[in-house]
Amino acid sequence: MAHVLEFKLPDLGEGLTEAEIVRWLVAVGDVVAIDQPVVEVETAKAMVEVPCPYGGVVTARYGEEGTELPVGAPLLTVAVGGTGAPEELAEAAPEAARTAADSAVSSEYSGNVLVGYGTAGPAARRRRVRPANPAVAQAPAPVAAPAPVVASAPAAPAPAVAAAPGGHGGPVPVISPLVRKLARDRGLDLREVRGSGPEGLILRADVEQALAARERQAAAPAPAPAVAAAALAAPAGERVPLRGVRGAVADKLSRSRTEIPDATCWVDADATELMAARAAMNAAGGPKISLLALLARICVHALARFPELNSTVDTAAREIVRLPSVHLGFAAQTPRGLVVPVVKDAGTRTAESLTDEFARLTEAARQGAITPADLTGGTFTLNNYGVFGVDGSTPIINHPEAAMLGVGRIIPKPWVHQGELAVRQVVQLSLTFDHRVCDGGTAGGFLRYVADCVEQPAVLLRTV
Repeated sequence: MAHVLEFKLPDLGEGLTEAEIVRWLVAVGDVVAIDQPVVEVETAKAMVEVPCPYGGVVTARYGEEGTELPVGAPLLTVAVGGTGAPEELAEAAPEAARTAADSAVSSEYSGNVLVGYGTAGPAARRRRVRPANPAVAQAPAPVAAPAPVVASAPAAPAPAVAAAPGGHGGPVPVISPLVRKLARDRGLDLREVRGSGPEGLILRADVEQALAARERQAAAPAPAPAVAAAALAAPAGERVPLRGVRGAVADKLSRSRTEIPDATCWVDADATELMAARAAMNAAGGPKISLLALLARICVHALARFPELNSTVDTAAREIVRLPSVHLGFAAQTPRGLVVPVVKDAGTRTAESLTDEFARLTEAARQGAITPADLTGGTFTLNNYGVFGVDGSTPIINHPEAAMLGVGRIIPKPWVHQGELAVRQVVQLSLTFDHRVCDGGTAGGFLRYVADCVEQPAVLLRTV
């Protein structure tokens, strides 16, 4: 007899609570193997393929492409341990599906953790916690489930909903506790919000749009009737939801500017000798060395001298936490927007190793195949915005780090060299730092040391 098992959107790690379906990799009726990727989703961290822990026949899919689902919502159902047409398998009673999920044999379930995404094991292998109140124990837990894509799918349970504010009125179709908290903190009545999710589910984007509309209405003076009619007739501008990677970037940058009292200092440096040293290294016939790798080596040595900048601030404990290793983030522009991959243990790597790792992470980011683990854990960020043809910038610190070094384009400029005017390769370096972790003297010392290494790469030999 076939068992119909429900596979829910797993916990993708790093505190993520929702993901958007980008592309289904299987259709209803397809036979899937254990741990076969079944859907591609976009989270606030990266684009990832989610493997299904069950092997069998897909009987239903939940959510269209472009739909945003919370963690724990059903993705699809799979009939395992039996044969028959998908329509016949899909007719299995919901109760049978629930009991089958608790009694599935090990051969039908991989039991593997989704590496890098923090997925837990099956429900049958977790210890159940019984509530102390018997009345609560008798009430079934609501399950979040948008409408299935196909008519032959089993009936989906109703989505979990938040109680109407004030204890009156009907239920509000919202699942995410973050969405409820956002509305509550901003004084927004969720009963006034129209959800754009499945079955009217209220998403974070709906709440943010409602808040923005309320703020615009409060700020704008009451128009005359003729003006109001003209405004209603005017075409609305394009609205782009702040979600996925773009939403995560917006949240992090806003938090950085809100929490971190940052300051920026900058200096021009003669990079002629650094460029000559790189050319000599690459002409020797060994592995090619990137300029970014040399700048990374300089950053690592500068942080060893000024460890205050390789730190973070624990606001709850009111402590500065100086970190033992340098995990170097670097800004990379991709078709999906700006991301910051992280080179782990950059201080232990050679120039060749850094070059290879920068290339690997950049390619993975551009292909949308980078993992959340590769985008987290940074302690200091190197931002080479010179590739965009600009000279300077005042970077926003990548929260919760304490500093970011910006590098502009390297171009020929008049420069006084050895007492004479000459044309040299000049670059502008800028350092944005958290003024809580150090004062201007430390920040200036760090930046001056970086500039000295750029102007005279031999300075590094004294620290190796």
